[in-house]
Amino acid sequence: MKLTPLIEEHRKAGAKLAPFGGWLMPIQYTGIIAEHQWTRSSCALFDICHMGEFIIEGDAQETNFENIVTLSPANMPLNTCRYGFMLNEQGGVIDDVIVYRIGRDKWMMVVNAGTIESDEQHLRQHLSPKARLENVSASLAKLDIQGPRSGMVMKKIAGEAIAGLRYYTFDYFSFLGQKNIISRTGYTGELGYEVYIAAEKVNELWNVLLLDSDVKPAGLGARDTLRLEVGYPLYGQDIDHTSTPLEAGLAAFVDFNKEFIGKEALLKQKQAALKRGLSCFITDSRRAARHNYAVYSGDKQIGVVTSGSFSPSLSRGIGMAYISPEYGVPGTPVTLRQGTVEIQAMITEKPFYKNGTARGLTE
Repeated sequence: MKLTPLIEEHRKAGAKLAPFGGWLMPIQYTGIIAEHQWTRSSCALFDICHMGEFIIEGDAQETNFENIVTLSPANMPLNTCRYGFMLNEQGGVIDDVIVYRIGRDKWMMVVNAGTIESDEQHLRQHLSPKARLENVSASLAKLDIQGPRSGMVMKKIAGEAIAGLRYYTFDYFSFLGQKNIISRTGYTGELGYEVYIAAEKVNELWNVLLLDSDVKPAGLGARDTLRLEVGYPLYGQDIDHTSTPLEAGLAAFVDFNKEFIGKEALLKQKQAALKRGLSCFITDSRRAARHNYAVYSGDKQIGVVTSGSFSPSLSRGIGMAYISPEYGVPGTPVTLRQGTVEIQAMITEKPFYKNGTARGLTE
């Protein structure tokens, strides 16, 4: 089990710790609902040091990097980020990633904690000898500052220039004696920033941020309910190597105007009728289905739940499930079952929570 560099800070704060992606991470501090609501109304600080980062250097075409991801690294403007996927030959999702263009022929790729080793193997297998690949996951730490007041908080750390960042862009900012990447990104649906800083500096930054009265720490429990309310998928639950971006409703993050591993399989899937699709549901009460609950229409099983939780913002149970496409129409009633437990629900559109500030102004 790997330990976050901030493990002692979490213990001092009385965090409940649990394994996540091979790491011991904080699940909650004062409580998931309180942390969730604080993120929606003010500003929360998340330890995301378990995520992985790779630096890839070389011409995108000559190194074959262009062929490894569904987005186009070569077409990205400098200082922008893009979400996309690494796929296998069957079109299944090896990992969902965010790519940062940090130079003309230089990118940073951010990957999930549980797939760092397998992602590195996949990259080394498919990148050409002309590429330079460096796994900087151990030396680079990551904090997420999320919430409507995060812009004001970050101005105190990084200066007024932080207000110039637009959604899915980044820049270098000088603080704590070094230059650090800050991106206008996040996983909560709120205005937010992700800070990449040297691992030996992350404790200092964590404590500086918590001096601000607008900032409170939040754990991965709240991060999960926040992302679910805005319909963001979680790798390993909602998407994995057996599911494709088309089935998950994420075709917008696939560039079919270029070549990439898995493209042929996706094109075949586009031509044929999908056998399943990832749909959202909301229950008629506070009760929530969990991962692997069966989804029924009458007496017929039509799918399986991938993610489910109580929504603190809506005071209802919400979730996502792979179901037969003919039942994926918003307004369709369904029953969620596990053993003797039955929960009535209805298929709905995403996002569940529509008042997020992610694309709002930083002021």
